[in-house]
Amino acid sequence: MPQNLILPQRHNKVPSARLVIAATDAQKRQRLISSSIAIVWMENPGENMRLIALTLGLMIATTCLAEGVDRELLGEQAVERLVEYLQIDTTNPPGNEDRAVAFFAKIFDDEGVAYESGDSAPGRGNIWAVLEGGRKPALILLNHSDVVPADASAWDEPPFSGNIKDGEIWGRGALDMKGTGILLLQAFLALHREGRRLNRDVIFVATADEEAGGYFGAGWFAKQQARLVKGAGYLLNEGGGGSFMEGGIAVFGIEVTQKVPLWLRLEAHGNPSHGASPRVESSVTRLIRALNRIIEYDFEPRVLPALDELFKGTADLARPDLVESFQNMSEAVKDREFLLALQLYRPSTNSSIRNTCSITRLEGSPKINVVPPMSAAELDCRLLPDQDPDAFIEQLTAIMNEPDISISKLLSFTPAVSPSDTELFAIIKDVMTREFRNARVLPTMSVGFTDSHFFRDLGITSYGFSPMLRDPAKMKPGEGPHGHNERVSVENIERGTRLMLEMLERFVYD
Repeated sequence: MPQNLILPQRHNKVPSARLVIAATDAQKRQRLISSSIAIVWMENPGENMRLIALTLGLMIATTCLAEGVDRELLGEQAVERLVEYLQIDTTNPPGNEDRAVAFFAKIFDDEGVAYESGDSAPGRGNIWAVLEGGRKPALILLNHSDVVPADASAWDEPPFSGNIKDGEIWGRGALDMKGTGILLLQAFLALHREGRRLNRDVIFVATADEEAGGYFGAGWFAKQQARLVKGAGYLLNEGGGGSFMEGGIAVFGIEVTQKVPLWLRLEAHGNPSHGASPRVESSVTRLIRALNRIIEYDFEPRVLPALDELFKGTADLARPDLVESFQNMSEAVKDREFLLALQLYRPSTNSSIRNTCSITRLEGSPKINVVPPMSAAELDCRLLPDQDPDAFIEQLTAIMNEPDISISKLLSFTPAVSPSDTELFAIIKDVMTREFRNARVLPTMSVGFTDSHFFRDLGITSYGFSPMLRDPAKMKPGEGPHGHNERVSVENIERGTRLMLEMLERFVYD
């Protein structure tokens, strides 16, 4: 956790000339409405105020439509901004998210939006802005500005170029999650431009450090701005979206929970020696033996309620020989042959029904001819939301059966599940099924983690969702988020901007 916290800075900006002109046009429309009311009164002197109120309401609705933003232009602008955003290197480590803060700050300045920013540590910038509204629980639009490293030698286009090639925008973060961040930004700015009364506050937040746990970003923000966060009831973030499945059917998942990360460090100890005289037992042999037992162990599968709904809702889209199993997944997971078939068919689905551990880092001797006194491994374990982390560590200790190996926690979050029977969930579902014929929209669990857990811990209903539709067939193995050649189509950004705005308008306007 950061020790030296830099206090946030407030930026109250003067509206741009464009917004002043918009206000002038609105004043003209107000005069037109007033004149029309007078005409109605003179032509109907015997009528009561109900007729005037009806006329006023109709004309205000018409005026609001006239003031509505150009959605096609909004989408085109989203593409331009994403290209610029992808050119900003915010690789974590070290982050340098203050570069992203400068990017958003300039946009807010141009749009006349007041905002605040703060660094959780030198260079670790966070920025937020609020559109004030009514008393309903606020909506937070959360996105992170940091990205994972990219090996440029493995990319077909430079990872920080933002190049547009064959209708796709290339760059690290295009999918995780600068693309969705721009959709949220454009929808937020559109609400500001429309100038209509909101039924709740809408809070745009771009944070640092999600890719390394979020403590210098969303975790910092939730504590530093506790009063602001306290008024929130809903949050939109990354974690869900759409993809084509068998038969060309679009399936959208709204993330309501996620597997809990438990990052562990294993340290094995033994006597050091010269490499020319190997011993029967050493820290290395003990560690390898323990790791092999973990690799070979099958953690018990189980199906959570949210996932059971997803499996049943998409069973008919599965491979023909697996349809019946998907319809009754709770029973199917008891069949070892089915579990093997599932792992080969859909590895991510297999991960969603059991605890998992991946060995990601190994540490041994600093010299090739020295048997080290200590060897270490680091594990990325992901637990189902109902799994107690301490009980899992006890289980892992028993599996390894190596008294000379210690286990320490590097990172661990608390589990939480958001309800799916809310107005916001229903709006997302309705908007997407109207846009995509025969689409399925279902709650889902992310096998990865996002910053949403910081806010679910506070009782805020948090959904991971982006209205973008990906076609897995167009991606080669190893491509995509955290992989090579990360990219998003221009169509997804333009259409996604329009859909995101539609969802927000239906939720924040009465």
